[in-house]
Amino acid sequence: MFTVGLTGGIGSGKSTVGRVFNVLGIPVFDSDHHGKLLLQHDPELRDAVIGLFGLSIYPDGTLDRMALAERIFEDPADLAALNGIVHPAVRSAFKVWAEGQRAPYVINEAAILVETGAFRQFDKLVTVEAPEDIRLARVVARDGSTEDQVRQRMANQASEAQRREVSHAVIVNDNHSMVLPQVLALHEELKREAGAA
Repeated sequence: MFTVGLTGGIGSGKSTVGRVFNVLGIPVFDSDHHGKLLLQHDPELRDAVIGLFGLSIYPDGTLDRMALAERIFEDPADLAALNGIVHPAVRSAFKVWAEGQRAPYVINEAAILVETGAFRQFDKLVTVEAPEDIRLARVVARDGSTEDQVRQRMANQASEAQRREVSHAVIVNDNHSMVLPQVLALHEELKREAGAA
């Protein structure tokens, strides 16, 4: 199966782009969504997270995502430790999922493919970009986070330049550029490349 990584900084609009690909008939695996499911339902993953952060991170048996977010965004070592156990589980889930799809190619939407080096596992990497001020406004409006909280999360992600350096294509989602024509053109290109692979 021809695989495409879809990434971008927080607030770039990668989920929106992913939905457009999905409408075009391309299956999209949302790593963030699957990671949350695994953290809640995979016993081995739960035990590993409890080993890192203590039993209180699962009060009443349900993951306290707010408490976890506070821990990992305040301490880069905690973030790295969590990523070290969650990302391999999500990658394994993606591989199993991808094998069951019937499409010219599949997409794995994930925020930190470049930071973790996971982008290397895909045939192509697509990055969604938007200026920082637009991304900041989007996330504050979407999540109710403060600007400082969003900037802290941005600081843990790769820069636009770092993502662009390893990407095969960039989709600009800056509230001015039309996203749909960019996705349609890329879809045709990816279908051609997947057919030739």
